[in-house]
Amino acid sequence: MNARIAIAAEGVSPGINHLAFRNLRQHLQSRIIGQAHLVDSLLIALLADGHLMVEGAPGLAKTTAIKELAAALLGDFRRLQFTPDLLPGDLTGTDVYRPGSGEFQFQAGPLFHNLILADEINRAPAKVQSALLEAMGEQQITVGRNTYPLPRPFMVMATQNPIEHEGTYPLPEAQLDRFLLYVRIGYPDVNAERAILKLARQQAKQAFGAPSARPPQLSAKQLFAAREEVLAMYMADMVEAYAVQLVLASRDASRYSEALARRISFGASPRATIALDRCARAHAWLHGRDYVSPEDVQAVAHDVLRHRILISFEAEAEGITADAIIGELLQLVPVA
Repeated sequence: MNARIAIAAEGVSPGINHLAFRNLRQHLQSRIIGQAHLVDSLLIALLADGHLMVEGAPGLAKTTAIKELAAALLGDFRRLQFTPDLLPGDLTGTDVYRPGSGEFQFQAGPLFHNLILADEINRAPAKVQSALLEAMGEQQITVGRNTYPLPRPFMVMATQNPIEHEGTYPLPEAQLDRFLLYVRIGYPDVNAERAILKLARQQAKQAFGAPSARPPQLSAKQLFAAREEVLAMYMADMVEAYAVQLVLASRDASRYSEALARRISFGASPRATIALDRCARAHAWLHGRDYVSPEDVQAVAHDVLRHRILISFEAEAEGITADAIIGELLQLVPVA
């Protein structure tokens, strides 16, 4: 029932782990052209054992990105199209009565895969979205009296369309808080657009039998070993204190600016502090460093905090966004 990804042989060294991720990153960037930030965010979420929300217009390779990652991970991938008529059991699975045995048997739902694409997640009602809470938070599913573990690794990448809002439902704050990162992506530049055309022609030829390049393979053992390396990254007390102060400043901004305090209704939760720490570590490791710097914290701050800070009605009326508030926090909170 549980989908598992292949595990390589024993003896994976730290150097091999980093080389494998570097090769994977290069491969993804060659297939997901013009979306380097999306590629890095996917890998950071994978290294930090978290989930990813991606907001972007249609046609920006969101689905392609998670499919390419699944192919490289040798993992099971499942795309779920969220619609208003979706039911919680359509995600988690349900107990099915078997007349032959006179017993109920659990039929696993599509969440029992390694990588999940929750496409246009805000088109399903809150009851369905809430069905993801236990899966994302505890990597397990409870149906009736029984609890079933999800396969490892397990990652959800959800998407939202920023253009069309008719027939959508806002995600509950409790669910938003369970996304490690909230990433916004835009259109590629002219050079990337031309490279996309070239890649599309190559893929069209492959449909007629032309050979395609095989993606680099990343085993489960390499992934889990890389996660241990990320957690073991050196972070100075000063950098750790800086990350904590950034989150605390979102809750009590009056220490830095009364005007900023009026623009924030609710600050980020302790889950944001944990996410900021793990993502900063993953960012530093992914870029080949053996320590975490304040620049790593700043590099991931917007994606970690933008969905966890609720702006006030006053700020909305002034056209101030959460990103602007985070930028102001980064300017006001000192590093040391």
